[in-house]
Amino acid sequence: MSEPGRFPEPPVVIVGGLHADARRAAVARLLADVPGSVVLHHDLATAAAGTVVRTVRDATGILAAGEAPLVNDCACCALREDLVPELVRLAEAGGTPLAVVELWDSVEPKAMAEVVTAGGFTVAGVVTAVDPALVLPYLGNGDDLAEGGLAAAATDQRTVADTFARQLEYASVLALAESLPGSPEADDEDRELLAQLHPTARRVPIGHGNPAGAPPAGPDLARAALAGFDVEAAAAAQHPACALLPAEADAHGVATLVWHRNRPFHPERLYAALEDLTCAAARSRGRFWLAGKGDTLLHWDAAGGALCVESAGPWLASLPDAAWELVPPVRRAAAALDWHPEHGDRCQHLVFTSPGLDRDGLERLLESCLLTDAEYAAGQAAWERLPPAFDTLLEV
Repeated sequence: MSEPGRFPEPPVVIVGGLHADARRAAVARLLADVPGSVVLHHDLATAAAGTVVRTVRDATGILAAGEAPLVNDCACCALREDLVPELVRLAEAGGTPLAVVELWDSVEPKAMAEVVTAGGFTVAGVVTAVDPALVLPYLGNGDDLAEGGLAAAATDQRTVADTFARQLEYASVLALAESLPGSPEADDEDRELLAQLHPTARRVPIGHGNPAGAPPAGPDLARAALAGFDVEAAAAAQHPACALLPAEADAHGVATLVWHRNRPFHPERLYAALEDLTCAAARSRGRFWLAGKGDTLLHWDAAGGALCVESAGPWLASLPDAAWELVPPVRRAAAALDWHPEHGDRCQHLVFTSPGLDRDGLERLLESCLLTDAEYAAGQAAWERLPPAFDTLLEV
C-alpha cells in the first residue's frame, strides 16, 4: 500500500442494503450526479466457488474486473482484505472525484466503514437504499440469511430481519426508491414506520417513481451522501450503553413506545414474557437491568420475531472510580443522563416500534416483569438468590 499523503484520496460513499433494486437505483443516481465517479463492488454470491468477484465501473460500464480468494472460508473477510487495496489503486490512478463502495446484499455498512477509515480513507457518507413498501416485510422476516443464499460466511447465523435493521439504523442517509418494478406501492404507514425507526437519518427520494408531493430526484442524494460521516460517533450511536434510540411517536397507524424505569426485572417473570414481548413490535431494542446481574448491562435486540440478548459490558456504576478515565466521554455522558442517586446508570431503556402497537398492553406486560415493591425492598442480597433464568440464554 502507498504511504498516506502520496496521492489524493477520493472521498468514499458506502451504499448498502438488502433491497438490491433500490441499492442499484441509488448507485445509478450517484454516478449520474457526480460525473467521473467510480463504483467498486464485490459480489459475494460467487463464494461457493471459492472466490469473490470484484468489479469497478463508472456511468459507462465496467472498467475492470477481478477475483479475490476467500479468507478463512469467509466471503466477507475476503471483501475486508480486498477493499482498501482497491481503493488505493483508484486513488493512485487519479481523476476520481468520488469512490462509491456498493456493498453486496447482506454486508453491513458499519464494519466496512471502519475498514475504509482504518485504511486511511475518508468516509463521506453511508447510504442505505430502501424500498419503503418492503420495510415491514423485511423486518418481519426471521429467516436465516443462508436460506436465501445471502450468508456472507459458512458460519453466518444472522437473519434477514436483524441484518436489515442494522443496515437501516447505521446509515446517515436513507435513499428511498419507490414504485420499483414488481414492488407494491408504499403508503403513509410504510413511510412513517421508516421515519420512526431512524428519525435522525436524512431521507432522500430517488428515481423510479417518487410519491406524489415528494421532491423530484436529483443531486439531493449526492449532497446528502457527501455531507460527512463520523465513524466513531456512528458506532457509539449503535452501542446499547449510549445508543441514539428513537423517541416517542404515534402517527399514520405507527407508534413508538419508549419505556424507561429505574427498577430491575425479575429474571423468571421476564424470561416467561420474552416471546410476547418480542412479538409485540416489528422492532425493539435498548438496554435493560436484571436483578441478580447488577454489574452487567444487557442488550435487547429484536426483529423478525427473534430476540438477541447479550452482555454489553458493565454498568458504569459497577466500576471503580479509577476505571472511569478509560471510558469514552460519550459513554459517561449517556450514563449521566440516566444517573440515579442509588443505582447509578442501571435502568430499563427499551424502545418498541410497530404499526398497530398495543402500547397499553405492552406497558402492562413490561411492568409485570419488574420486581414488586416487596422484592425491591428486600435488597441486592435477596436479588442475588433469585432463580438464574437467563443463564442459559446468556451462555453463562
